[in-house]
Amino acid sequence: MAATIRDIKEQTGLSLATISKYLNGGNVLPENRVKIEAAIRDLHYEVNEMARGLVTNRTRTVGVLAYSVESIFNGTLLRHIGNSLRRAGYGLMICDSCDDVKIEAENVNFLLSKKVDGIIALPVSTKTDSLRAAKKAGVPVVLIDRPSEDGAFDCVRIDNRRAAYRAVRFLLENGHREIGIVCSHTEYTGEERYRGYEDAMREANCELRQEYCAAGTHSIEFGFEGMSRLLSLKERPTAVFMTNYELALGAVMALNKTKLHCPGDISLMGFDDLIMSHVIHPRLHMVVQPMKEMGERAAELLLERIGSKEREMAMEIVLGTRISAGDSVAVMMN
Repeated sequence: MAATIRDIKEQTGLSLATISKYLNGGNVLPENRVKIEAAIRDLHYEVNEMARGLVTNRTRTVGVLAYSVESIFNGTLLRHIGNSLRRAGYGLMICDSCDDVKIEAENVNFLLSKKVDGIIALPVSTKTDSLRAAKKAGVPVVLIDRPSEDGAFDCVRIDNRRAAYRAVRFLLENGHREIGIVCSHTEYTGEERYRGYEDAMREANCELRQEYCAAGTHSIEFGFEGMSRLLSLKERPTAVFMTNYELALGAVMALNKTKLHCPGDISLMGFDDLIMSHVIHPRLHMVVQPMKEMGERAAELLLERIGSKEREMAMEIVLGTRISAGDSVAVMMN
C-alpha cells in the first residue's frame, strides 16, 4: 500500500498542517524539512501532483505542441526541451498537431483541460489563432522555430533568411554560379530560406532561373522529387541548396539513384546537422542550428513566465547559425 501523509506524520511527529505546507511548496523550519524529506525517502512517498495543483494552482507540467512528431528536427528539440524542464522539476505532455491547425487548436484545449502551467509550441504556421485560448486563460506560451505573425507570443528562433544567405554565399565563394534550390513553400522557415537564397544570388548578379527552383512540401518525398527534377535538366545546376533536413534526405536518395556523384558532378549544401550528415559519404556541408540552445532557452523563458505574475511584452530571441564543413562542395575554376 502506498504511503500517505499520515504515515509521514507518525514517523516525524509533526502536524499534518506542517507536512502539508511543505508538500505544497511552503516554507517550514529547516529541522522540520529535514525530518519530512527523510520520511519521504524512507516511506517511498510519492507526491500527488494533481492534488497539489488544486492547492497551488500549479501542476508542474508543461504542454508541448509539435507540428509533427515524425520530424527528426522536432524530436531533437523535444529532447532538449524535456531535459531542461526535467532538471527544473517539470514533466512534459507532448501533443502532435499532424501539420493541421484544427488539430493544433484541439491540442491546445486538451492541454488547458489538463491544467498545464505553460505551453511550448512548434506551431503549424505563423498564424497562431489556435493559441489564443491559452493567452485568454493566462497560460504562458513560448514559440520555438516559428514566430507568430502578429508578434503576440514569446519566440526562440534563428534568422532563417540570414542563415540561407550565408549558405548560398559559401557556394558562390567556391565558384558556383548556377545554383539550384530544393525548398518548401508551405511554411515560414521554407519561405524565409528561399528569400535568403534570392538575396545571395541577386547580390552576386546571378540569374534566378525558374527551372532551378524546386519548391514544394516540407517532406522526404518532395526532396526526392525536387532533386530528381533538377538532375534531369539538360543544363543542370552545379550546386544545390536543400533548405531542411527532410528535403536533404530525399534529395540525397534521388542522387543515389543516378550515376552522378557528389561533389564531382554536383555540389550539395544542406540544412540541420542531424544523423544523415554523419553516416553518408561524402559528408555534407550543413547549416547548423544551435538546437540544444534553442530548446534550453525556450524552456528557461517559459519558466520565467510561469514564475512571473506580471505580464510583460512578448520577447523574441534570435540565435545564430554556422556552417559545418564537409566534403560535398567542389571548388569551381572560372
